[in-house]
Amino acid sequence: MITVFGSTNLDQIGTVSRLPKPGETVAGGTFSMAAGGKGANQALAARRAGASVRHVSGVGSDAFADLALALLKADGVDLSAMKVVEGATGIAMIFVDSQGENVIAILPGANGAMTAADADAALKGLSGGVMLVQQEIPQAATERALDLARAQGIIAILNTAPFLDSTAALAPKAAILIANETEFALLTASGSGLTASGSGLTGRGIAELDAAMGDWAARHNQTVIVTLGGDGARAVTATGQLISVPALPIKPVDTVGAGDTFCGYLAAGLDAGLDLESAMKRAAVAASLACLKPGAQPAIPTAAEVEQAMK
Repeated sequence: MITVFGSTNLDQIGTVSRLPKPGETVAGGTFSMAAGGKGANQALAARRAGASVRHVSGVGSDAFADLALALLKADGVDLSAMKVVEGATGIAMIFVDSQGENVIAILPGANGAMTAADADAALKGLSGGVMLVQQEIPQAATERALDLARAQGIIAILNTAPFLDSTAALAPKAAILIANETEFALLTASGSGLTASGSGLTGRGIAELDAAMGDWAARHNQTVIVTLGGDGARAVTATGQLISVPALPIKPVDTVGAGDTFCGYLAAGLDAGLDLESAMKRAAVAASLACLKPGAQPAIPTAAEVEQAMK
């Protein structure tokens, strides 16, 4: 069983020829709405990967709540512990350019009402299994969930998105840390020599990344995974094992939700008993496929699609 403790949003997506600069207005194209939120996305990805999944989150009392939960319900995610609060459901406002790159603004709504007490309720009586958390709900709630997971023998996976000032202090509490290249550079900015460029790494850059990952993993006794977009993903375990997996060679349509797809598929693989490398390979393929369709949740592939692509 996988427990996802995190956010639920309704994504509002506009397509533009290029992303606007501060103070600039850019003519757009299409507009759509789709269920989203990093927590909900990861829950759906884990479910489509074949896992039994329970999503614990908050939604508002508005009309957006049903839309935000529609795909989770349709795919059989357990929503029995969802919290409904008076007010608005969380919103993500997303612009996607012609190259598939995006900028996102999050308006937390009901996600901001999640508390440490909700973490207590979410994990009460659980032992073993996997828990996924992100950083789109108050950090006090996420921190409590991580503390409880460690005490109860649950494998806790923390996705460091969106990166916050408090991320570096919270990150060591997880068993597995998942960050993209930019987030990991920010996490280790005090001494790694890495820069938050967000660009591909080769040669010396890869060596520096591996060294920084190894140092972090050893100091904090956890597994560190860094996702690298089209370059796949790399991991270093607490014992120093280095793993590298490729992405599929694709032309992305929309990268929204690719990272969440990776997280959900990785959790499902580990929950099913796969070793870390096998789980990462499957997750990287799933994340690649998620870039071939617009939107976050609608683009998450099924297990059958991933298996076919892996052949």
